Amino acid sequence: MAGRQVFYPDGFRNIEQDGKVIGYEFQFKAQYYRGVTLSIVRDIQVILDGVKEERENIRFCVNGECFTLDEMSTVVDPDYRWEFGEFTTVKVLKEGGLAKGKHHIAAYQKIVPSYMPFPMEMTNETDFEI
Repeated sequence: MAGRQVFYPDGFRNIEQDGKVIGYEFQFKAQYYRGVTLSIVRDIQVILDGVKEERENIRFCVNGECFTLDEMSTVVDPDYRWEFGEFTTVKVLKEGGLAKGKHHIAAYQKIVPSYMPFPMEMTNETDFEI
């Protein structure tokens, strides 16, 4: 598993809002050799403990703002970039979040630069503990 260079080891946590746990989040890096605008990030998939999370429950956060995956395709503002080497936060809305203990995550990213004849697709996996 090559996940340690991609995932921020201390970036896994539950998300609390108004005293309730509404999901979880993690931080990871783009597996592309340069920074990208959000509009060319075509997909993020999350499989946690063997279960694929629903697309509509995934949020991609950069510069303090979070976007649905569908909203990302419309973000062309150059201030919202996933810079090379920087971690971004991915939030997954899931009532109750994650149980304490060990978990396994696989995160897939699909980036489609206009000058490439094919999409860049990468999946990384790691184990972590809450």
